[in-house]
Amino acid sequence: MSNPVLISDTIPQSDVVPLTGRVGAEIKGICLGGDLSDATIGSINQLLLKHKVIFFRDQEHLDDAGQELFARRLGDLVPHPTQGAAAGTASILNLDSSRGGGRADQWHTDVTFVDAYPKFSVLRGVVIPAAGGDTIWSNTHAAYESLPEPLKLLADNLWAVHSNAYDYAAVRPRATAEEKKHFEEVFTSTIYETEHPVVRVHPETGERSLLLGNFVQRLVGLSKSDSAKLYEVFQSYVTAPENTVRWRWKAGDVAIWDNRATQHYAVNDYGDQHRVVRRATIDGDVPLSVDGRRSVTRIKTAKPAAKAA
Repeated sequence: MSNPVLISDTIPQSDVVPLTGRVGAEIKGICLGGDLSDATIGSINQLLLKHKVIFFRDQEHLDDAGQELFARRLGDLVPHPTQGAAAGTASILNLDSSRGGGRADQWHTDVTFVDAYPKFSVLRGVVIPAAGGDTIWSNTHAAYESLPEPLKLLADNLWAVHSNAYDYAAVRPRATAEEKKHFEEVFTSTIYETEHPVVRVHPETGERSLLLGNFVQRLVGLSKSDSAKLYEVFQSYVTAPENTVRWRWKAGDVAIWDNRATQHYAVNDYGDQHRVVRRATIDGDVPLSVDGRRSVTRIKTAKPAAKAA
């Protein structure tokens, strides 16, 4: 029997199972941890660049510390800029459906309201509903490549203002009182406003990707109305089914995505069932536009502390 084709010298091609034609792959036969060889870590990085999001089943051995030891092999860990990190960790964000902020049911790229938003995210399934609670990812490079040439030319020259301060009630009209309180008191404890190019050039692959998502407030130089119309045009290519992959979680699963070339959406279809996932985040770089300009944070303002009654 012939030897399997290798991605590098560590991961057989037969252990890499593409999930769609454009985005996502399941990787078999790897026990994630901080002690993986440099060659295996290099292979994981290359698979991320190729497939944008990769999945690993049966990683129940990982706890928060083990998750971070592995994630640290992919780069420097960074806490969420407003929510911080779980006690005793460098970057773990606990996303618990029973608490405010646990249901990320909007299309987004993580933390684009800052300039150097995260490079990779490592998400671990802890408590998973019996039905529902999937996550969908989109390949934003494939979305850009799907644009007709006139729209590519337009997108290449547009910039957008991203902020964590937006009309939460309009975006999530069915949010609970606790979720609204979390948004007001925690998620927007410091308000950021950053200008990013609508098309960023990937620092490792050179690929162009659409940089949009729910933190976009308006397009630079355009009215709110015109911004909304153009945003919907470009975002429709991001959310087109052929550019997406949907993952059905099991406890112990790990998903890793290239946050520079994806958006994602946590499907909020599991009612009162409990869902807990924990995210470790790897620090990123400031995006470059097609013409070589860098993103710029325009506003970073801490809210005054609420006065006691």
